[in-house]
Amino acid sequence: MNIIDNIQPIEASDYAEDSYLNYAMYVILDRALPHVSDGLKPVQRRIIYAMSELGLNHTAKHKKAARTVGDVLGKYHPHGDSACYEAMVLMAQSFSYRYPLVDGQGNWGSLDDPKSFAAMRYTEAKLTNYSNVLLSELKQNTTDKKLNFDGTLQEPVVLPSQVPNILLNGAMGIAVGMATDIPPHNLREIVNATVALIDNPRASTRDLMEHIQGPDFPTNAEIITPKSEIIDIYDSGAGSIRVRAKFVSEGNNIVITSLPFKVSGEKQIEKIAELINKKKLPMVEDIRDESDHEFPTRIVIMIKKGTSLSHERIMSHIFSLTDLECNIKVNMNMIGLNGLPMVKSLPEILGEWVVFRKETVGRRLRGRLEKIHQRLHLIEGLLIAYLNLDEVIRIIREDDSPKSCLMTSFGLTEIQADYILDTKLRNLAKIEEIQLNKEKESLSKEADDINEILGSDKKMRSLIKKEILEIAKLHGDDRMSPMVTAEPATAIVESELAPSEPITIVMSEKGWIKAGKGHNVNCETLAYRTGDGFAFAMKSQMNLQTILFDNHGRSYQINNQDLPQARGYGEPVTAFVEHPDGAKILAMIDASSQKDCIIASENGYGFICQTEDLTTRNKKGKVVLNCEPGQGMTPIEIDLMDELVAIVTQKGMLLVFPLMDLPELKKGKGNRMIHLGDDDKIVSMISMPADGTIVIRSKDKEEEMDKKKWTPFLGTRGKKGKLLKSIKSPLSIERK
Repeated sequence: MNIIDNIQPIEASDYAEDSYLNYAMYVILDRALPHVSDGLKPVQRRIIYAMSELGLNHTAKHKKAARTVGDVLGKYHPHGDSACYEAMVLMAQSFSYRYPLVDGQGNWGSLDDPKSFAAMRYTEAKLTNYSNVLLSELKQNTTDKKLNFDGTLQEPVVLPSQVPNILLNGAMGIAVGMATDIPPHNLREIVNATVALIDNPRASTRDLMEHIQGPDFPTNAEIITPKSEIIDIYDSGAGSIRVRAKFVSEGNNIVITSLPFKVSGEKQIEKIAELINKKKLPMVEDIRDESDHEFPTRIVIMIKKGTSLSHERIMSHIFSLTDLECNIKVNMNMIGLNGLPMVKSLPEILGEWVVFRKETVGRRLRGRLEKIHQRLHLIEGLLIAYLNLDEVIRIIREDDSPKSCLMTSFGLTEIQADYILDTKLRNLAKIEEIQLNKEKESLSKEADDINEILGSDKKMRSLIKKEILEIAKLHGDDRMSPMVTAEPATAIVESELAPSEPITIVMSEKGWIKAGKGHNVNCETLAYRTGDGFAFAMKSQMNLQTILFDNHGRSYQINNQDLPQARGYGEPVTAFVEHPDGAKILAMIDASSQKDCIIASENGYGFICQTEDLTTRNKKGKVVLNCEPGQGMTPIEIDLMDELVAIVTQKGMLLVFPLMDLPELKKGKGNRMIHLGDDDKIVSMISMPADGTIVIRSKDKEEEMDKKKWTPFLGTRGKKGKLLKSIKSPLSIERK
């Protein structure tokens, strides 16, 4: 029959889907994600196992890294040598692993450039002492074995980790459709949390976080994420941790002493130098790298003399512009005990590891128990021989088949008979019998203890706690990453860099603006263009911002330091803001003012607005007052003691009403302040205290009115008010 007859056609889409799924599962399960039991990816596990098989423990001499890589590729991991060596390098870098597994000798990369390591033919390596927590129980039948890729050797499925290594050294990896980013942690903290979970299997994330402060990075960077956010991250298994470099002040200089995890100091120096050249750091004179073997990170930022900003504020600005402050992603995705990838919370991770550890310890104890029983079986045979020593010697000397004769005469098993025959005659002495009885008693007691542990969940948990606490005592160390309460970095605005000198901002009648130094500027005598003149002015500071308000009801914001000097004509306000055609600037307000304002239109509507609601970054400004073009009025700043509003209209109507009757809005039309007659409009208004005195001016007359005189005009908001009989066509109302 032709082989072609056995070919079954399938859809290309089905074939592609199945092939891609198989590839994706291979990458996820056998390459990119660590296992919850030992915290290792397959290549890492194979490197550690191969080094242990080569005898490269922490007491051995270093061997060429190429020897290890060759063994790994030839026996367990048929992939690229460069990828395998890079995985080995990562486990040797103290700035990448919190507890390195490989002890490297030679150039294994640097913090500035982790991939600057030498070729594997030049470097040498052996295992660290910490690697024993993964390997010490390997030969005690604690884990399953599987065939290697060609079926000629066996390798462990996982290593019998004695601590939750998945959290201690963390992991990074990208699979198909998923990734993992597990940060490193402190051994003592993780062990204490694990003990707490063993004592209380229902412990919540918050309970466990009483023992764990957060990640513990090997580069001493400060963690500034709030504790509440960190708890949420460990509860969900995902989020981000914000870290920043540590720095100290040395005279006028700032010295960076540690960097965030995975951040290159060399690249950050280049970035800061670039910012200096672009004038983004005018307070910084220069930067230099003084790092050496004694001080792995020492970056000196030289601050210009006379800079008024604090070192903390300068560093906050630098943090906002560089990776000296950055977010480190957390995605605790791993392969669980069920063999499936999943993002796990802290209780789930430690809970699964405790289950794994119980199984591992159980297998270790059962293996030990089996060896004890084997040894006791041999001892029982020897003791029988001691009791019948003369007969045993006779049988050995005279019988042609001593093994069978011993088994028949004394009821021995074949194993016991072989052991007696293999025992040297000089060892069959009375003193040996005494030692055997002692060994039998000791082994019997050990077997009873093991059976008690295997039969009691409580004793099993106590044993696990005792063992991991001993590991923490042996390998534990102090925390490296301090937890700091701090606000996220913020950039310095240009106004902070400007000197806080007093200035007077002057607006001309035709909308030209300029600023004179000091608060004693004679605005009338300044230079103005032909046909132009002084309109109004405001005292301010160079490092502040000013709000402009026009008669279309729009507000704008300008930086005082951008304003031209008062020696010339200034510049048109349109150089700083884009207001509608025909609009006219009515007023200037200090953007840092804490006073509220009355915003009103000539048609009688208005409201109270906070100064901060007038601020805007948009050059075109923003609409605050809904009114017809040209009807917006000059905003009135309200003093703390003001309780009343006084309004005069073009036809001489005056109304005084309580300030509290006006609504507080961010923007809008407002409420009716005064009921206007036909062809009437508001010409002026003020706020004033309850016993204030006002002055009303017309073209040719003015009248001063104290409380007694204006009380008859007191009413409620929205009323018509009363006619001023003594003044016709008033132009303004002012408070005295």
